[in-house]
Amino acid sequence: MRKMLLVVLYTAFAAGANVGAAFAGSVDGLLTGDMKKLAVHAEAIALPEAVLLDEAEAEHSLAEYQGKWVVLNFWATWCAPCRKEMPSLDRLAVAMPELAVVPVATGRNDVGQITKFYGNAGVVALPVLRDPKSALARHMGVLGLPVTVILNPEGQEVARLIGDAEWDSAEAQAVLKAMMAE
Repeated sequence: MRKMLLVVLYTAFAAGANVGAAFAGSVDGLLTGDMKKLAVHAEAIALPEAVLLDEAEAEHSLAEYQGKWVVLNFWATWCAPCRKEMPSLDRLAVAMPELAVVPVATGRNDVGQITKFYGNAGVVALPVLRDPKSALARHMGVLGLPVTVILNPEGQEVARLIGDAEWDSAEAQAVLKAMMAE
């Protein structure tokens, strides 16, 4: 019960955040197209510790990405909007190598199915990372898929987009570049 309350509070805080405050309005005028769905938080939110597994069952954490801006995407192999979105995340990783694009397959996603999904979608630049028990997703209040979270170089959440988006679009890249310039 306590965990559910924390998830609800976290989600409410994240969804109710004030657009542009964390970036002094630098992205406010850039929130067009799919980026209209991006909720920019008034204050950065610390993330819980979590263990992610790669395709060889090796453990990883988000701390490995500290010092870089991160586009953290929660997805699943069975998620239709994820199928549409994943190629744009792959293209974003190539177009903006200065940031880390980190997809996390949450829940029961077989490594073979992830590999097949990547192959069918033409994904070549993204790592395979899994949150098999949805621990990180649950702690971050991810209630549906896909959800994309923007992390600052300190590893804190600064924005969240619920649903799919064209992450390699000019609008998305403009927003990410403005955030990175702050």
